[in-house]
Amino acid sequence: MMLTSSVLNNSSFRHAFFTRENGVSKGVYEGLNCGAGSNDDPADVTENKRRAAAVLGVPTSKLFTLYQVHSADVITIDGDTNPNTRAKADAMVSRTPGVALGILTADCVPILFADAANKVIGAAHSGWKGSVANISANVIKAMIELGAQRECIRAAIGPAIQQNSYEVGPEFSAPFLRVDADNQQFFRPSARDTHQMFDLTGFVKKQLEGENIQAVDLINHDTCSEENLFFSYRRMYHKKEADYGRQLSAIALQG
Repeated sequence: MMLTSSVLNNSSFRHAFFTRENGVSKGVYEGLNCGAGSNDDPADVTENKRRAAAVLGVPTSKLFTLYQVHSADVITIDGDTNPNTRAKADAMVSRTPGVALGILTADCVPILFADAANKVIGAAHSGWKGSVANISANVIKAMIELGAQRECIRAAIGPAIQQNSYEVGPEFSAPFLRVDADNQQFFRPSARDTHQMFDLTGFVKKQLEGENIQAVDLINHDTCSEENLFFSYRRMYHKKEADYGRQLSAIALQG
């Protein structure tokens, strides 16, 4: 099973927010674990990535992923980029046909971007640190530098941890409120004293809408509570499991 967004339905590209279904990994990684940074069997991860790449219509060698570091940094992928060298960054853009941009998550927010008119794509891993720094704005800027037009860009926010599952401590909201006091709307009291429940996907959606792009879609699935469909770092922590898988979200520009 994979999820798609109606705002990205266009013959110029293929995209997918993959779930953990239809993979070969076992144990805590059961399913389509595409996280090379996990302790899963590398051969299983390779096969999972091959299956995902096939859905996107590209060879595995053209499915690019990153060494994600919770930054707001964006890199450009072109025909000369070495797929075996994962750059330290959290977003990518490209205008090269036959290239797929892949983001790995296990509660953080995956965002896929596309400008069909000008044939430019982007993908971002927006954790809370990258979100505070507005990684989405950086992706849009990088896409425009490649020839995209702001009014033609569409974005889809994929499955991530939802507010009912995302309890944070008393100091967590401070950087968000320093950016804008109105961001208090994304926090509500938790059952635990001094703690709050944070709406990360709602915050990211507001940021994207503030960029005046053509359309923004939010796919409402909770990676933490929907165990059969998604991997989750927070669920792993609560269950005291040894490790966790990562699901892939990707977009490919057609040749």
